[in-house]
Amino acid sequence: MDEVTEAATPRVVAPPAQFHSPSLTRSPLLSSDDRIETVSKTPKSSSPRPRFNITPIGSPIRRALNLTRLDPHDAWLPITESRNGNAFYAAFHTLCSGIGIQALVLPVAFTILGWAGGIISLIIAFIWQLYTLYLMVQLHESTETGLRYSRYLQLFSVTFGNGLSRLLAFFPILYLSAGTCVALIIIGGSTSKTFFKVVCGTNCNADYLTPIEWYLVFTCVAVLLAQLPNLNSIAGVSLIGAITAVGYCTLIWVISVVKGRLPGVSYDPVKPSAHIERAFDALNALGIVAFAFRGHNLVLEIQATMPSSEKHPSRVPMWRGVKFSYLVVAICLFPLAIGGYWAYGQKIPKNGGMLTALYAFHSRDTSQFLIGLTSLFVIINAVSSFQIYGMPMFDAIEACYTRRKKQACPWWLRVILRTVFSFLCFFVAVAIPFLGSVAGLVGGIALPVTFAYPCFMWLKIKKPKKYGVVWWVNWVLGVLGMGLSLAMIAAGVYVVTNTGVQASFFKPH
Repeated sequence: MDEVTEAATPRVVAPPAQFHSPSLTRSPLLSSDDRIETVSKTPKSSSPRPRFNITPIGSPIRRALNLTRLDPHDAWLPITESRNGNAFYAAFHTLCSGIGIQALVLPVAFTILGWAGGIISLIIAFIWQLYTLYLMVQLHESTETGLRYSRYLQLFSVTFGNGLSRLLAFFPILYLSAGTCVALIIIGGSTSKTFFKVVCGTNCNADYLTPIEWYLVFTCVAVLLAQLPNLNSIAGVSLIGAITAVGYCTLIWVISVVKGRLPGVSYDPVKPSAHIERAFDALNALGIVAFAFRGHNLVLEIQATMPSSEKHPSRVPMWRGVKFSYLVVAICLFPLAIGGYWAYGQKIPKNGGMLTALYAFHSRDTSQFLIGLTSLFVIINAVSSFQIYGMPMFDAIEACYTRRKKQACPWWLRVILRTVFSFLCFFVAVAIPFLGSVAGLVGGIALPVTFAYPCFMWLKIKKPKKYGVVWWVNWVLGVLGMGLSLAMIAAGVYVVTNTGVQASFFKPH
């Protein structure tokens, strides 16, 4: 009878290197039908004693000598394939994902909110997202159950169920990953054209390539880097991306401030005649501020690259890396928003923000070397950010294969899948090049991932004392975040329909 049962149960064959890899962790998604057999020439031990040294997190279950079942799929997926990360890697990844092109449109929000409203909303948003970031770091692993939640959607699904996960979290996370990759192709491709013009000067034809061809050049470079196997392997890429992000943010605001205010600059907030228009414009501006702090969908994935044990939980080095990276984020974002609004006021371009303003107002009175260096930094950062935002999508695509085939994705298939995904993003970038024009609307849709969901997950999992300070703080922030999200979506739709968007399908500029 035992032989019949064993024959009917599918076996998972894992290479010895992956079986003993620290990336093999307990997973709430492990099927009871999965069994692991190592391919090894060494004889199997006849001792029934379980090997607890492969359990990464200490827990009462471990101390009670209960056998820990392992999920072999984690050893085959890009997010958890390698777990030798540290606080430095966490800082690189967090900084690369925390600073981006979306920060360059922050002065646009100031044109609606004004000085006081803009600065206050920026400070509140920064503190709020830093608090929810702390919650996510703490929720990554549970010492009570020994589980590690290595993906945002996984934690949300375990907390609220698969139904709510598909309804409330799937699309925002999909946009924050795949949508960001599309936006990076648009920014990287258009900036590549500008960089070529600066370098080329008057000696050659600056329109040698069309905008679509520049998008294609950028995508090809991104595809080459996308073949790096896992999240830990792109730590150096993230470091370069972080350095260039700090570089172009600093260069842009310093050049803008040094050149001084433009003639006739006004700081009076735009006030439409109708009260409803004022309210919707303000909410749309808040959506722009909220979108500048996206990236929480990558926190659990970044922390998943670290080893974790009872004495050395991963949340300690992760939080240390996060604190350093967001100190740098604050040093970049606040001068960029405040200095940019001071220099350009209401003249700040709605599309492109500070980068477009630099090209439009200072391309002739500023050293071409600095203009070219800024463009180069933007391109390098866009290519680097594409890797870290694309990695969760690579992980999700390859997970479909590993769950079905019960084995790791072959290298040739991995190359094909990542190439296809990258060129799908290229197709969307060419088809919808005006994606950046709806930043406020998208910010409202993605806002709960950063500002609301972590609070509700903390309440559900940690169960703080009812009516206590922590209970009230999380309930208030969670409900406020959801309310703001709905209001910003409505405001974004109203602004887009009222003011109009240049929907130039398949006509990138």
